[in-house]
Amino acid sequence: MATPGAEEDALARYRSPLVSRYASAEMGFNFSERKKFGTWRRLWLYLAQAEKSLGLPITDEQIQEMEANLDNIDFKMAAEEEKKLRHDVMAHVHTFAHCCPKAAAIIHLGATSCYVGDNTDLIVLRDGFNLLLPKLARVISRLADFAEKYADLPTLGFTHYQPAQLTTVGKRCCLWIQDLCMDLQNLERARDDLRFRGVKGTTGTQASFLQLFEGDHSKVEELDRLVTAKAGFKRAYMVTGQTYSRKVDIEVLSVLASLGASVHKICTDIRLLANLKEIEEPFEKDQIGSSAMPYKRNPMRSERCCSLARHLMTLVLDPLQTASVQWFERTLDDSANRRVCLAEAFLTADIILSTLQNISEGLVVYPKVIERRIRQELPFMATENIIMAMVKAGGNRQDCHEKIRVLSQQAAAVVKQEGGDNDFIARVRADPYFSPIHKQLESLLDPSSFTGRAPQQVAKFLKEEVRPALVPYQGKMGGKIELAL
Repeated sequence: MATPGAEEDALARYRSPLVSRYASAEMGFNFSERKKFGTWRRLWLYLAQAEKSLGLPITDEQIQEMEANLDNIDFKMAAEEEKKLRHDVMAHVHTFAHCCPKAAAIIHLGATSCYVGDNTDLIVLRDGFNLLLPKLARVISRLADFAEKYADLPTLGFTHYQPAQLTTVGKRCCLWIQDLCMDLQNLERARDDLRFRGVKGTTGTQASFLQLFEGDHSKVEELDRLVTAKAGFKRAYMVTGQTYSRKVDIEVLSVLASLGASVHKICTDIRLLANLKEIEEPFEKDQIGSSAMPYKRNPMRSERCCSLARHLMTLVLDPLQTASVQWFERTLDDSANRRVCLAEAFLTADIILSTLQNISEGLVVYPKVIERRIRQELPFMATENIIMAMVKAGGNRQDCHEKIRVLSQQAAAVVKQEGGDNDFIARVRADPYFSPIHKQLESLLDPSSFTGRAPQQVAKFLKEEVRPALVPYQGKMGGKIELAL
């Protein structure tokens, strides 16, 4: 048997579909080994620069050597070192030192592994939010355009998935948008609440740095501030153990899980509407809905969102359990778990938003189908209007109510027992009792008179709440998105 090449070897091993099939290149890179270890080196550089500025004997030459090798990572050597040392951080310290021999003595000076590990995680989480937020804003913007376009189009509302009063297609879309606007606010808050772990030492006491600076507390505090600023954070956590509190991860994954719930609800609605043939997601010209049933137009994009959203919602259980069992200053049983759940949460959210954007940019509405369903249900909803019109024409309310009760039950029997159309209005037209209002029936059955303030609510909501929330993302909305698969 021939020795497999690199491509064949890759196909012989499991690859997460989150990266290989779905996620954007940007989010994939954010959680990549290159981003991670490149950030480690930058953190070592920030530490050395700050220590030098505060008087430690570090030379310009050492700093320049580190700067010149930030991305010159020998991953093969690092893997060999880790296999030998059984310690990923020290493996990369040695690998960095190998290409920076003059700076070798001061790389990682005074720091613990979590200086690079936890601080890198916080940078990656922040950058992950910065990738997700414009994507979420784009989805909201696309749906806002859709809601505005269909603000006045009456449609049958449902409660308990049973016919209820009319609403409009645009108003229903605003229910989706409102949830997503809450998610936008929550993601912004979670990002802005993130702090840097900073320079805290092995158990968070900064003892090693206090020793380096010969007991000068002010220099240790300034070191923490300088490195925090270099990493792009305004604040650091004032107290930590060896790690930053794992409750931070709970906050991060909670808002992503909440986003997953919103998307699942939206895409479930779209799937139900597709069954009713009122609204469909985009369907490509050559797309196949079923290998056995050529006529099918399965809502596979919405199904994908629901499938991945369920995964996203479950991931918050990991940091909940991890935070609850962190003994004292830290235990290492968080590490392997966090490698999986943090990355998967952002990758999954990224995929969901890209897919939902594609859906929202190509939603197809079928007004004639919607109109037909309204015609089936509206006659029963119009009974109160008919009664009031008869009373105004001189009729007796109790007599009218009984007439309508009998006719509506007869019409319901035609629909439910015979499978026929709702003929309630035809029965009203044929009954001489209702002759005083026969000419008013058409206006009494105008669907737009049953939607209340739905169109006005759409306009006010989009103007006062949605559009202002999108202002920070203007210029980042981008064009239409096409799905690779």
